[in-house]
Amino acid sequence: MASESRRTRRTPTIHHITNSAGDLDSEIGGEDFSRYTVHLPPTPDNQPMPMEIAMQAVGSGEQYVSSSMFTGGYNRVTRAHSMKIVDSDPATVVAEGSFCELPGCGAKMMTNRQGIDVFPCECGFRICNECYRDALATGDGFCPGCREHYRGLDVSEMASASRTRSSKSDRSFPVAESTELLMRNHSNEFDYTQYLYETNKSYGYGNAVWPMDGANGSRHDIGGDPKFFHDKQWKPLTQKSSIRAALLSPYRLLILIRIVVLGLFLEWRISHPNEEAIWLWLMSVVCEIWFAFSWLLDQLPKLCPVNRDVDLNALQEKFENPSPNNPSGRSDLPGIDVFVSTADPEKEPPLVTANTILSILAAEYPVEKLACYVSDDGGALLTFEAMAEAASFARIWVPFCRKHEIQPRNPESYFNLKRDPYKNKVRRDFVRDRRRVKREYDEFKVRINGLSDSIRRRSDAFNTREEVKILKRWREDNSDEPMETLKIPKATWMADSTHWPGTWTVPTPEHSRGDHASIIQVMLDPPSAVPQNGTEGDGNSMDLSEVDIRLPMLVYVTREKRPGYDHNKKAGAMNALVRASAIMSNGPFILNLDCDHYVYNSLALREGICFMMDRDGECICYVQFPQRFEGIDPSDRYANHNTVFFDVNMRALDGLQGPVYVGTGCLFRRTALYGFEPPRLRDNPDCCSCCFPRTKKPATVASAPDVDPEDVQLREDDEMNIALIPKKFGNSTLLVESVRVAAIQGQPLADHPSIKYGRAPGALTMPREPLDASTIAEAINVISCWYEDKTEWGQSVGWIYGSVTEDVVTGYRMHNRGWRSVYCVTKRDAFRGTAPINLTDRLHQVLRWATGSVEIFFSRNNALLGSPRLKFLQRIAYLNVGIYPFTSIFLIVYCFLPALSLFSDQFIVQTLNVTFLVYLLAITLTLCALAVLEIKWSGIELEEWWRNEQFWLIGGTSAHLAAVLQGLLKVIAGIEISFTLTSKSAGDDVDDDFADLYIFKWTSLMIPPLTIIFVNLIAIAYGVLRTVYSDVPEWSHLLGGVFFSFWVLAHLYPFAKGLMGRRGKTPTIVYVWSGLIAISISLLWVAINPPSQNSDIGGSFQFP
Repeated sequence: MASESRRTRRTPTIHHITNSAGDLDSEIGGEDFSRYTVHLPPTPDNQPMPMEIAMQAVGSGEQYVSSSMFTGGYNRVTRAHSMKIVDSDPATVVAEGSFCELPGCGAKMMTNRQGIDVFPCECGFRICNECYRDALATGDGFCPGCREHYRGLDVSEMASASRTRSSKSDRSFPVAESTELLMRNHSNEFDYTQYLYETNKSYGYGNAVWPMDGANGSRHDIGGDPKFFHDKQWKPLTQKSSIRAALLSPYRLLILIRIVVLGLFLEWRISHPNEEAIWLWLMSVVCEIWFAFSWLLDQLPKLCPVNRDVDLNALQEKFENPSPNNPSGRSDLPGIDVFVSTADPEKEPPLVTANTILSILAAEYPVEKLACYVSDDGGALLTFEAMAEAASFARIWVPFCRKHEIQPRNPESYFNLKRDPYKNKVRRDFVRDRRRVKREYDEFKVRINGLSDSIRRRSDAFNTREEVKILKRWREDNSDEPMETLKIPKATWMADSTHWPGTWTVPTPEHSRGDHASIIQVMLDPPSAVPQNGTEGDGNSMDLSEVDIRLPMLVYVTREKRPGYDHNKKAGAMNALVRASAIMSNGPFILNLDCDHYVYNSLALREGICFMMDRDGECICYVQFPQRFEGIDPSDRYANHNTVFFDVNMRALDGLQGPVYVGTGCLFRRTALYGFEPPRLRDNPDCCSCCFPRTKKPATVASAPDVDPEDVQLREDDEMNIALIPKKFGNSTLLVESVRVAAIQGQPLADHPSIKYGRAPGALTMPREPLDASTIAEAINVISCWYEDKTEWGQSVGWIYGSVTEDVVTGYRMHNRGWRSVYCVTKRDAFRGTAPINLTDRLHQVLRWATGSVEIFFSRNNALLGSPRLKFLQRIAYLNVGIYPFTSIFLIVYCFLPALSLFSDQFIVQTLNVTFLVYLLAITLTLCALAVLEIKWSGIELEEWWRNEQFWLIGGTSAHLAAVLQGLLKVIAGIEISFTLTSKSAGDDVDDDFADLYIFKWTSLMIPPLTIIFVNLIAIAYGVLRTVYSDVPEWSHLLGGVFFSFWVLAHLYPFAKGLMGRRGKTPTIVYVWSGLIAISISLLWVAINPPSQNSDIGGSFQFP
């Protein structure tokens, strides 16, 4: 099928629509189109733009893209459905030319080679070249607008630069010029190395090409003045600090002591068996050996915890302040594409997704550098129209957030804050603005919540009309009534009386969740590079005269799904977004968020980009932020916050090769997702392995600058072979060309001698090229179901397929290539999301994670098979990821040992002698001391640590055991594993925020821990009665058995409490099943090993 689909692929072609309604340009390929309008209720801030203004605001090609929904797919033409989702953004208006503001002049103002207006003064006063030279020569360097000195270079340097502009105009934005040429180049040549490794050209700082004038031996005539960086003190963007030695040194010493104690204890246990109960001794020793091994795997990666800080002021000064290479002061930060994934609007409410989108659009990052892509893997019209509503409401919400510095910028969370909203607000109009926006948001929620009924009523009406038409036509063609009811598909209809090309409410062929066309709709156009302030308000509207009202680009994407093609679940949807975004915006960095994780800290994107743009940032594959949750019960009964993992384990991994990727809240380097190696790997082949040294390879371009770059342009690696590029990325020329552009734009600034792989300052100040119809058509092409055939997508490129935990595998592959990752813990939580607080949902979540770990262990992603580039302790950490579910087997056995000990009147040791008690005390004390030190250097609470310990046993005796069984079935029998989405709360239950906590849902995962509870309770009662009535009571055996039974029951207390529900009542089925199993096990044990005949309690009981 794959080869056949290759032969039948069609080049995507589309119709072009003129500005006049109903007219068409040249028809290409015979495709058709339709017009679609989503009717949004007007608000005081959402008034339709007059037609004549809209015509002037956007060019014909750009308007065509912004007002059209593109669909297509396998063996189908690409179609453009003309739509009107939201009004055109006035901020996208780009003037054809600005003029000098000096009275009597009227000449065109200063521009650079790309035609971008240059503002020599921060006040934004427009001035032409002639007037600018006059101001420098006769006006003592004062700006005619604000009467302040021109800043940046000295006045003499600016005058010289202005006079020599015509002769040396190619000095401005050298890399930007090459990037633009790359974007327009349609040849098949591709060489990633020439952008990541040095050549024999002139390199003063990194791989940015610096000019050398006549005074210092000029050879090239491009770039900026390097003296600027000698005169200006270089500031790092980030700082790494280790944990205080007063905490870390005792911590490491205790780990060593506990390792020694465990070794001595296990040696003593093996050499002193309990001859009277050898079976009990053997089971306990095997379990204890595994527990020691498991603890070692978990503890060793914690030896090097670190903390990191960022300097946002240095970031702004370096990338957004006026400089010789950026006189206008436009942002030189790289672009970020934000991916938001959703799959089922019933389990992931559209209101939650819409709030996440609004928080992204309001983030504090250059508007023109930010793009948001929403992946609707279910292809639901409900999600589509909810995104249209969110795009409309963003026009009032985003300016409001910028004007009043609102935090957080999720409207649902902001308006539900339980604190004074007027605290620290100094603007007099804040109260009026807030009330107005709150009213608008309430109306927005009503519209979102009513979309489902609106779509249903609309579809029912249209379907009824179609049935009437078909029945009427039947009667006209046939005199009699139809014998059977006509089978007419129940379509889902859009507002323009056309069929929705995605999934219908009543699934039919080509319109179901696994069979539908691909859809791309640009909800918000790419903004202009020039800030656009709003208008002065009146009594009914906000005053936005000092607020930038531009909005980031927002794109709705649904990939094509067809029967016979593996969709690869979330990983496949993310890879489709990677390809589509590479063609449409090609941000060198990608932020991945779940639909229920919103931006809580509007500066989080800036903090993450600090690591990528700092020294050695080119070797960082991703920046992982911790997951923080809200809506969790105050006691955190089921350890939903998971602070031990996010604040202890992840901080410790940050001191090694970096934290693991946890599926959301992660800022990726695009080229790392493409499967490339880090640029410095070949310069120092031993730097990425502390355990397995590598043989030094021949010198590369970076280490041998005298070698002609053309001689080393084709590297030995297959991934760099030009002939293999289509095999790796697919047959899209635009996608292949975008790779090296992303590589250039993702490099840090070459403003320090230690930065070897950097770009020239000012290279990213050029505006983004506008979208056209051919670009969207190519994006439709790359998200088709057949595109990944015979490529490396999902194998070595993008998110990796083959595991339900694709996030861990994807991060592992990057570390395995030698990349590093960074853990960014912000003072204010970067992102916040929701977590399942219901016991059953929580167990199923843990089951999914554990099943993915078992899959990893039995796959080639096992850390034991990793490359030498994986550091030793990082390898241990990944090995623990694949092994930890198997601990459940030994844990369940160990939880039954106390009960077996009480039933048999034996213990795991022959006698409770001093040696055993000393060892037990030493192991317990070292564990407690380590916990105290971890709490100290990580900042978590003791209660959080204890909740984590409790849920470790709950999950280990339930979900982890089921995961091992499911994983073995998949590996041995090939039985595929499917999981359902965890339902997200829409946040509408104001009466009880924790209503889900008390809902009881029966699941078979509850049987093992319930059985453990009942068996231990029966064993305690049996042991106490037997010892009390015994002629020669064995109190030591009773004490040991009861102590360990209570230890087990204490860990299972949250589980038992969760079974009680809201009113403290446990369903009858729980008692019946658990009681039957517990009694059966107890009687079976008594029958196999009956007590001594001198016991008065049960001593003579035997099965007949």
